[in-house]
Amino acid sequence: MATAAPPKPSFKPFVPAGETRPELTFRALLLGALFGVLFGAVTVYVGLRAGLTVAASIPISVLSISILRAFGRASILENNIVQTTGNAGQSIASGVIFTLPALIFLGFDLESSRIFALALFGGWLGVLFMIPLRRQLIVEEHGTLVYPEGTACADVLIAGERGGSFASRVFLGLGLGGLYTLFQNDNLFGLWPATPTKDFDIGPQHLLKGGSIRADCTPEYLGVGYIIGMRVAAVMLAGGVFSWLVLMPAIYFFGSHLATPLYPGTVPISQMAPSDMWRTYVRPMGAGAVACSGLITLIRTLPTIVSALTQGLRKGAVKIADAQRSRLEQDLPPTVVVGGSVVLIVLMFLFLQFKPVPGAQVGALANLAASLLVVVFGFLFVTVSARIVGIVGSSASPVSGMTIATLMATAAIFLVKGWTAPAFGALAITVGGIVCIAASNAGDTSQDLKTGYLIGATPWKQQVALIFGVMVCIFSIGATLNAMNRGLEQFQRLPQPIPFSLAQLPDGVQNQGQFTRDRISLTSHDNTAAHEELGNARRYILLNAIGSGTLQDGKYLYNPSTGKIEVQWIQGIGSEKAAAPQGRLMATVINGILSRKLPWTLVLLGVALVILVELLGVRSLTFAVGAYLSIATTLAIFIGGVMRWMVDRAVQREHERAWLAENPDVIDPETGLPAAHSVTPPLDTESDVSPGSLYASGLIAAGGIVGLLGVCARLAEGVSESRGGHWKLFRFPSDAAQNPMYHDWIGVVMFALLAFSLYYFARKPLDQPKK
Repeated sequence: MATAAPPKPSFKPFVPAGETRPELTFRALLLGALFGVLFGAVTVYVGLRAGLTVAASIPISVLSISILRAFGRASILENNIVQTTGNAGQSIASGVIFTLPALIFLGFDLESSRIFALALFGGWLGVLFMIPLRRQLIVEEHGTLVYPEGTACADVLIAGERGGSFASRVFLGLGLGGLYTLFQNDNLFGLWPATPTKDFDIGPQHLLKGGSIRADCTPEYLGVGYIIGMRVAAVMLAGGVFSWLVLMPAIYFFGSHLATPLYPGTVPISQMAPSDMWRTYVRPMGAGAVACSGLITLIRTLPTIVSALTQGLRKGAVKIADAQRSRLEQDLPPTVVVGGSVVLIVLMFLFLQFKPVPGAQVGALANLAASLLVVVFGFLFVTVSARIVGIVGSSASPVSGMTIATLMATAAIFLVKGWTAPAFGALAITVGGIVCIAASNAGDTSQDLKTGYLIGATPWKQQVALIFGVMVCIFSIGATLNAMNRGLEQFQRLPQPIPFSLAQLPDGVQNQGQFTRDRISLTSHDNTAAHEELGNARRYILLNAIGSGTLQDGKYLYNPSTGKIEVQWIQGIGSEKAAAPQGRLMATVINGILSRKLPWTLVLLGVALVILVELLGVRSLTFAVGAYLSIATTLAIFIGGVMRWMVDRAVQREHERAWLAENPDVIDPETGLPAAHSVTPPLDTESDVSPGSLYASGLIAAGGIVGLLGVCARLAEGVSESRGGHWKLFRFPSDAAQNPMYHDWIGVVMFALLAFSLYYFARKPLDQPKK
């Protein structure tokens, strides 16, 4: 006779339902808001540069435990509100940098009001739609959906409540990383070269000419590499090696004899520096590779997405409106979800109606349909994202694949309607951007709610903190995005001015009127000549090229007196210093559907490369991102991955020696020697709360914060100059004759010392909590 299955044991959180502790306090919200502003800005800075983002909840939790403890006894629930509020900045920033930089690649400006509005709409959608899903995903499926980041964060908070101290390791990373960046960053003191570089030109046959090895030796790249690990970092570097040491030398070898530019270039290949070759030929190929790998990822995850959606709909009929007596079961009421969704639809409609994308004005009915489309796609992918991150974690969530699906569906509707002008591409990015931000925020929101469930937090208080965190962090995210685009921009004088007629503009080139700045700083196309200050810049006409067969995509300054294009305006976002691969991917998808005007040969080369990599059994998205990014980025990240591998090996050896000391009589029967590897239990050498991961998080935060200060210093100098002032931050001369520290080998040595500090502090144990 079959026996009934034993009842599932009820879960008991760390703080029981009947116990009341300080939770949604003013100081918790204030500290969380500060962390949200800070980590939102850092995520934008690091994400645009590295193409990757890292979770912020654990570093915020660690710092919160230490800071609140210094101001008196803090409860675990207060610390949870801090990390919940602060983590909103990281999740919103991730969604923003994956999509909104595409506006720049489509030829539009980053308007602050548009960034703020889209981030706010998407962030609130992600929180509101997670409220009715919490009970099913977090409570009912507690044993099924593990939510790895949320569980690890709960472990940190519980350890801190018991007396464990982890913050010193994060502060060490912040201090040493900040001091290093202060002297390394060329926007600040620039004591030694920020990017040691070796451009190849070997022998009379010019072997490897066009190729280059360089490393952007920043602490944030070192920290990112350590956290993502050796395997992922190595695949990224492999993509960089292919682009910079195989493809670019091949381009020079076959094209150096051409006397005229090869489309989409504006100068002959023989006159191109490696950075020019990357920007002109490798970047479109990399964009095709990233787009193809993104579609493959979407196809690969479709079964998971469909399963997550169907399970969510099938199990979603829960009685949320039942009388809820327990503190642990109190969500915000359904009226907030429904009313908030209606308010967001109205706000999106008003925004699209009265703040349309220039050139994409449509009727009120179309704007209302777009607003409803955002909510439908938003709910669909919030449900999917929240369930997937419970299985694989936030880092592996296919948010970009969901965004591609949204963009493809939106662009297909526009194509049927005949809305194919570039402005409609920006409108599609508006729709896709909100959905992407909502899905990204929903993934991290579900992790936060899981943390709260494990420690015994009050759900509605966490949901209020999340809504508040979204409102606060959007200002730093928008400001950072614009600051990086302006602070990292370059105006390059073309080596050969291009004759041009404004009366007969070729297809894909737009006259955007008079240039609005008085003064600009010019660089040479290979960055070898000194900067040239150019006054009376208003005499130029601004041209914008998108999908032109004559000019590479970008902005140019045309001199009416000479009848020639003399200057190329390279935006900060999209440059080698802030490549923004996901934004380029979204722009490529939109352009491919609406305008169908791309350098297709290069794009299809990228597609073929991805197919080759997939046939080799390697997940192509990581390789494609590495092929798109500068090797200066991927090499520095790889060094961090090497440090992770070395630490893991060292910890494993120590573990084996300790085990053999306790079990000296165990012998391998085949060799007759002590059997360390064959009998020692496997060791999980690293986790989200290991000393190395905490120190790496400090390095990432330090590089982002101090690096942003450098960008702000450049902007302040530009403002001072435009007003007739002469304020300049002191910088060491970037010339070895005047500055004996300015040698590439010194930059390498300094980065090696920073990497050694990571290795050392990763092996030094943390203070253990009291039992």
